[in-house]
Amino acid sequence: MNIKKIIIALCLCFIFYPLHAQKNFDELTLEEKIGQTLFVYADINNAEKFKLPIQKGLVGGVLIQWGNYSKEETKKFIAKLQGWAKGSPNKIPLLIAIDYEGGTVYSPRTLGLPFLLSNMLIAAANNYEDTQTMFYIIAQELKNLGIHINFSPVIDVNVNPNNPIIGVRSFGSNKEIVASMGSAIINGLQKGGVVSVAKHFPGHGETNIDTHKTLAIFNDTEQEFYNIHLYPFKQAIDANVKGIMTAHIRYPFLDNKLATYSPVILTDLLKKQLGFKGLIFTDGLDMKGALLDDISKAAALSIKAGADVALIARENPQKAIKTIKERVPNIRINDAAQKVYNLKKELNLFSQTLNPESNKVDKAFEFFAKEITKRAVTLVKNEDNLIPYKTTNAKPKLCAVFFAPTRFANQLTYFVKPFLEQNFEVSYYNAALTPKQKDFERAKSCAAAKDLVVIGSLQWANKEIQPQKQIIDSLIKSNKNTVLLSLMSPYDIKNYPQAKTVMALYGINKFSATIAAEIIMGKRQAQGNLPISF
Repeated sequence: MNIKKIIIALCLCFIFYPLHAQKNFDELTLEEKIGQTLFVYADINNAEKFKLPIQKGLVGGVLIQWGNYSKEETKKFIAKLQGWAKGSPNKIPLLIAIDYEGGTVYSPRTLGLPFLLSNMLIAAANNYEDTQTMFYIIAQELKNLGIHINFSPVIDVNVNPNNPIIGVRSFGSNKEIVASMGSAIINGLQKGGVVSVAKHFPGHGETNIDTHKTLAIFNDTEQEFYNIHLYPFKQAIDANVKGIMTAHIRYPFLDNKLATYSPVILTDLLKKQLGFKGLIFTDGLDMKGALLDDISKAAALSIKAGADVALIARENPQKAIKTIKERVPNIRINDAAQKVYNLKKELNLFSQTLNPESNKVDKAFEFFAKEITKRAVTLVKNEDNLIPYKTTNAKPKLCAVFFAPTRFANQLTYFVKPFLEQNFEVSYYNAALTPKQKDFERAKSCAAAKDLVVIGSLQWANKEIQPQKQIIDSLIKSNKNTVLLSLMSPYDIKNYPQAKTVMALYGINKFSATIAAEIIMGKRQAQGNLPISF
């Protein structure tokens, strides 16, 4: 035997066959395959809980939770998660997902990402090309951090003004605009290399229940379901969306089971009838609307019904694997796991550097965010032609009272600056979202003897905040020249029929605040169209 040749052959094997190569799909154990179908929730503070399951190769992906971290911290955190996965027996990288949809689901300085416009603001501008470009830029930012999936856009047609959870997360009540803007976001993200997941199938826009808290039942007719609510999902599938998320809602004319657990909805309707070939993700199985306290059983029911990925929140993945193994046929497990594995291959996770160098995209993002916001801010009512505001006073007096969480305080200061530049004497007060008597006294004092009073109301979706309404009613009644700014959900406008001058911002950010001020002073025209009906 030629020892020299054997040594050379072994050396060549080590060169061309890496010691730490990922397993092929067929080499995975059944437990590892099930693990590919499970996503957990993690942030910097709780991630250690999942270190061992990830190191064992029993987790397919992680949904990163919001936190006040810098980009560098977020990037290092994701790299740490991927390091754990790299040390697993199968060496398969994690899919990293995020809920980056803007509006009420996002606040400034979370994960170091740019402040994202709400979907309803985007719809009020209704500019396909700029929206697509902005989300292409966003995709670059997400990829820079090591994020592969964005659970966005929400393409629920919000036909119910009393919907307590969707609000500005939706593009509005017009199915055509919802479908168009949804497709713009899908194309922007996916052309940029990030998977888009449209939600919440087959439609969450009609309900008057928050599925985070309890069971929701779809109450529209079957005809409205097919004509309105299903329409944006059909368009999203035509746009080649790679992911769709389920709704924890029951649709009685289709099935008595929640959509998340319904083979009629997930397999027969979504896969067979609509021809969707991508990944089906459940909504969070820790939500009260999912109805099951046992998340592992919920995961098994959803996978069996046709879902490919179960969002098991902070559940023990090994417990979920055991339950799925007992309750779901192997053929269904293989199908779901194969789709997750194939997506990882498609995204080049097995070959690319998992922590790429960051590129600067902030300026490009801000340019398009500002352009969209210019077209979005909407002058809903101007009955007395108060806008553009005209005065003969050399130094007019303005009072601006806003009702908003403190995390938006920095954004609201941008409203004041244009007035100061035009020689206004400005009094400014950011009251509590649910104000107390002291807020009423300060608001009343601010508004006294002012030439112009601007009031910023805020409610998240349909929930009216009664103490806020009482103060705003009093301010409108006591002051002649008042402008009501709907800061978030425009559904609050219906609470103030006596307001003669009303503007909708669809979310608080430095662009919407600045542009609202410029419209009031006549420095620019309002261009937005209200994308909802009351």
